[in-house]
Amino acid sequence: MSESALAPEGVDLEKLREFFAGQVADAEDAPLRASLIAGGKSNLTYVITDGVREWVLRRPPLGHVVETAHDMGREFRVLRGLASTRVPVPRVFAYCDDPSLIGAPFYVMERIDGRIPRTAEEMATFTPDEARRCSFSLVDVMADIHGVDFDAAGLSDLGRPEGFLERNLRRWGKQWEANKTSDIPEIDELGRRLQRALPPSGPPSIVHGDYRLDNTMLAPDDPGRVIAVLDWEMSTLGDPLTDLGLFLLYWGKVPGAAIGTSQGVAEVPGFITTDEVVERYAANTGRDLEHLDFYVVFAAYKLAIIIAGIHARYLMGKTLGEGFDNYSERLTDLSRHGLTLAEEAPIPALHG
Repeated sequence: MSESALAPEGVDLEKLREFFAGQVADAEDAPLRASLIAGGKSNLTYVITDGVREWVLRRPPLGHVVETAHDMGREFRVLRGLASTRVPVPRVFAYCDDPSLIGAPFYVMERIDGRIPRTAEEMATFTPDEARRCSFSLVDVMADIHGVDFDAAGLSDLGRPEGFLERNLRRWGKQWEANKTSDIPEIDELGRRLQRALPPSGPPSIVHGDYRLDNTMLAPDDPGRVIAVLDWEMSTLGDPLTDLGLFLLYWGKVPGAAIGTSQGVAEVPGFITTDEVVERYAANTGRDLEHLDFYVVFAAYKLAIIIAGIHARYLMGKTLGEGFDNYSERLTDLSRHGLTLAEEAPIPALHG
C-alpha cells in the first residue's frame, strides 16, 4: 500500500517523509503513517509515525481560514520560547512555511503521554482530591503564563499590548463579518455594548487566547497535575484577563446547547467554584479584577464568533470528523447567554 493511501485528508506522507528526514530530530527516511486525532473545529492535529517513533503535526483547517487565525508560525514560536519557563509545553522540532508540501504551513512537536478530559463523565472519575488539585493546577499554570517575562523568552514582538482590548474587539467584529452565514442581532448588540464598556488594561502579558481544561494535558498517573498546555494558535501579548474571562465562561454552565468540550467544570463534584478560581488567580497574580465581568461577556462574544467560523466551514464541507450539525444552535444559545451576562453585570455600559 502506498504512503498516500495511508494519509487522511490534510497531509501528504510522501512529501512529509523527505521533510521529516531532513528537518525532524531522530527521524529517518522511512515510510510514514498518519492518523487524525483532532479535526475540523480548529487546527487539525495528526499523529505521524514511522512505526517506531511518533510525532504530532499541526496544520490549519481545510479552507476558509480567516485572517490572523490559525497561525502555525506563531504557535511554533511561542512553544519554542516557553520551553525554558515554568509553563509546561511540548518540545517542538520543526516548522514549515511552504504550503506546497501539504497545502498549508505546519509544525511538528513531540507526542506527550497524558490525559485530556473532555466530558463531565471523564471528569467525574476524578477523586475529590484529584479534582481539587486539578482545579488549582489549572489556575496556577494560567497565572504562570501571565507571569512569563516575554522579553527574556524572546517573545517581545508577539503582539502590541498598547490598545490591545480595543483592537482585539474590532478584529473579532471583522471576523464575525467574514464568518457569518446569517444575521444574528444578538452578536451585533454584544459588540456595541462591549465597545461602550471597554475598561483600562493592567500590565500586559502573554495571552494564550483559548485557555481551558481540554487545551491542557494532565499527567497519565495523576489528573491533579497539568503537564502541558496546548493550542497556542491565538496567543499574543495583551490583557491577560481575556484568558481568565474565557476560562470562567467554560468553567461555568451555559444554558442550551453545549459550547464545547470540558464545559461546566464547576458543576462536577470536587472541582472548585468560579469564585474560588477568581480568588486563587487574584492571590497568584495580584491583578485588579474590578472589571472582570466585562471579560466574561467579551469571552462569550469571541466564542460565538469562533463557533460561527466553524459553522461556516461545516456548511462548505470543510470540516473533518463529526459533531458539527448543531453549531447553529450553539451559536444562538451562546449569543443570547452573552446578552444575559451583560444585563446581569455590575457595569452600566454593558446594559441595554
